[in-house]
Amino acid sequence: MDAIVSVPDTKKITSDFGRKIELDITTPEKEYEQKLFPLHIILDSMKYTQWQINYMSYHKADPAICQEYLQFMKKIVEVVTHYQIPVISLDKDTPKEAVCQVFENVNRGGVSLTVFELVTAVFAMDDFELRKDWEQRKKDKLNGTILKAVTATDFLTACTLLASYQRKRTVSCKKKDVLNLKLEDYKKYADSLTQGFIEAEMLLSEERIFVSRDLPYSTQLIPLAVLCTLLLPNNRIKESNVKNKIKQWYWCGVFGELYGSANETRYVNDVVGVMDWLDGGGVPKTITDSHFNPLRLLRLQTRNSAAYKGIMALIMKNHSRDFISGQEMDFASYKATGVDIHHIFPKKYCISKGYDRLKWDSIVNKTPLSYSTNRELGGSAPSEYLTRIEGKKVDAQTLSGYLATHWIDMDDCKRNDFDHFIVRRAKHILDAIDAATGKKIAGRDSEEVKAAFGESLEDMQ
Repeated sequence: MDAIVSVPDTKKITSDFGRKIELDITTPEKEYEQKLFPLHIILDSMKYTQWQINYMSYHKADPAICQEYLQFMKKIVEVVTHYQIPVISLDKDTPKEAVCQVFENVNRGGVSLTVFELVTAVFAMDDFELRKDWEQRKKDKLNGTILKAVTATDFLTACTLLASYQRKRTVSCKKKDVLNLKLEDYKKYADSLTQGFIEAEMLLSEERIFVSRDLPYSTQLIPLAVLCTLLLPNNRIKESNVKNKIKQWYWCGVFGELYGSANETRYVNDVVGVMDWLDGGGVPKTITDSHFNPLRLLRLQTRNSAAYKGIMALIMKNHSRDFISGQEMDFASYKATGVDIHHIFPKKYCISKGYDRLKWDSIVNKTPLSYSTNRELGGSAPSEYLTRIEGKKVDAQTLSGYLATHWIDMDDCKRNDFDHFIVRRAKHILDAIDAATGKKIAGRDSEEVKAAFGESLEDMQ
């Protein structure tokens, strides 16, 4: 507000590096002279009354000054001193989830108060600094390229889920359960859970998910980390049969697109179900619920979708190689060469040919490529850019092998046969999803698929 002047502790405002004094109110008399009321005394009736008497005396009770001050009292002092602040009183026995709901409802205009903030306050009563512990843990351990996606609330949810499972009672990790997380449980499980998250990141790296941007679901990290934590004793998570089942469950969650909402119940079902499955029980719910429609391939056009990111990871998991250097797209090359997702039949070329955007801008016509290789492709026809690449001393047979690692047929590209390329690559992608999820994709030869792709997408075998 223009009516309020902020001054430093010196009560002087200066310019020209302190050489020129713009305002000096270092004494009460100078306040009276400048007609500047010290706002910090406005709620102390004795102090502001004494200031008022001295102010009037200084101005010799000038009627104009008195009238001006009365207006100030009416418009400022009385408004401030009579302002009513709403108060919500909560009994000490009020459930924590109710407290959280109250803060969420009344605090919509400010900084949101999270579950983590409330648990931090609860733990502080036992002299435990949760925020300090979390920030140190995040800095020292949970700092990987994937784990940067893990939030403090994610970690508390995972800890609640782990503690709940370990008690062998009803397993739950809803908000009310997180708010009721005991400090002793946090201290007991936080370190092992941290290792579980690190193990989860290593497992995802094996599946060619290297950075948080390419993580299909950050939410699925919660049950994955808990599962890894439970399987760390005796190194069960390193056993091939165990790890393969974990990966199958993970990919079913991704390609079934099951982790988009209402996740707490699924977290529980998955942790309990997968652990039971590993011990000889039935298949977990996420695997039975998972379903991928072949037509979905044409709708996957941006990396906003979990399935889109999943397919990119499967292409890299197929030991895909750079078209020019032949370098495999492992973590080192992914980071060093600026690997990103690019069109195989370039956008400019497809538009010039009038191809259906639903096909050319879909995941079927995209693959991970290094920045330099994508520049080499440009906007020309595949036959043209492949000829240029061959001219850079990559012989045709070797280049064909590099393309095959991306499930791209060199003959289709040499002929610029877009339609045959789309069908053949869609089949390869569906085969890879079949293998990752351990579930046969239904409807590959349906009439709807034939209408959309021009022919059946039955597998390549």
